[in-house]
Amino acid sequence: FNQMTRQLKGQRDALLSTNRQIERRRRLFDSVLSSVTAGVVGLDADGNITFVNRSAERILSYGGEEGATVPLHVAVPEFGPLLDRLRVSGKEVEQEELKLSRRGVAETLLVRIATRTNADGEAEGFVIAFDDVTDLVTAQRMAAWGDVARRIAHEIKNPLTPIQLSAGRIKRKFREAAGDDAEALDRMTDVIVRQTEDLRRIVDEFSKFARMPEPERSRQDLTQIVRDAITLQEAAAETLALEAVLPEGPVPADLDQTMIGQALTNLIKNAGEAIESLREKGGEPVGYQPRVRVEMWAEGGEARIAISDNGIGLPEDRSRLFEPYVTTRAKGTGLGLPIVKKIIEEHGGTLVLTDAEPLDGSGQVGARAEVTLPIEAETTGTRDLQVAE
Repeated sequence: FNQMTRQLKGQRDALLSTNRQIERRRRLFDSVLSSVTAGVVGLDADGNITFVNRSAERILSYGGEEGATVPLHVAVPEFGPLLDRLRVSGKEVEQEELKLSRRGVAETLLVRIATRTNADGEAEGFVIAFDDVTDLVTAQRMAAWGDVARRIAHEIKNPLTPIQLSAGRIKRKFREAAGDDAEALDRMTDVIVRQTEDLRRIVDEFSKFARMPEPERSRQDLTQIVRDAITLQEAAAETLALEAVLPEGPVPADLDQTMIGQALTNLIKNAGEAIESLREKGGEPVGYQPRVRVEMWAEGGEARIAISDNGIGLPEDRSRLFEPYVTTRAKGTGLGLPIVKKIIEEHGGTLVLTDAEPLDGSGQVGARAEVTLPIEAETTGTRDLQVAE
């Protein structure tokens, strides 16, 4: 009897030890999956979601209830075809780069799906692991566009001046000889000159994008730079109601006055053009009042500049607006926002595009561009401060 008791006690202790090891491994497993940046989703053999780590919840904006049985095809329909392909192919792993859109933000994910087997080698489910490679893909595209821009600036810009000069010379030399066709000659040569100027402008924009100069930093008053950018746009668009909410005192920052001024002017100009686009399409709601609001505030070591409008708004795939040659305007080159983003990032800042809150009683939802720039954490006065002229 005593021997049996000792055996039972030994078996009980071994079982408790095994359970403790299993619990430790489970906690380690949960800790690892919770801390990795890659998204991980577990599926059962029927393709229902059984596990989602924190990164997957964040990337996919997934908020499924714990314990609920949700098929992958319903929760993340973009992953469904890849899972079907894995089942049909009989492979252990399938991989693909997929595009998803969540809450108006487009993302590029590198997705891998593997079959999960039991101790007997039989399939009992699947594991999905994915990484958000949106920034990497964007960086690759930007690098490729930079190379294209350099080639365009070199190959196309050189012949433009001779073409323009030749058109002017033809107009002067042959106008009298053209007789009744003089007016047609003027019109045609003017078209050549005008189109050449348009092409030169596009090439210049490409050149700026490809050869962005290094910022020449000095201590500046960021408030004054914002105020000057507003003044420029007010002079250009007299019918536009432009509201400014700025700090009363100076906000010192170490930056390139010209480049930041150019970036802010471009963003405010874009806001005005968004309103023009809405008017051109006849989409103004009842009671519509065109407005642009520029706000600036400082918190800690950062300044935030928000430029909001109640214009036509942002497209669904708004993340692509930072790619070269992507534009929502018929006459746009699609290089303004990429250049602005480059300038802001060169200064250690960020640029984010979101939907704007309605600025008038019509409820029209426009766009909001928010710029974040590093500034001096504590303002000790205006000593050595170079005020923008």
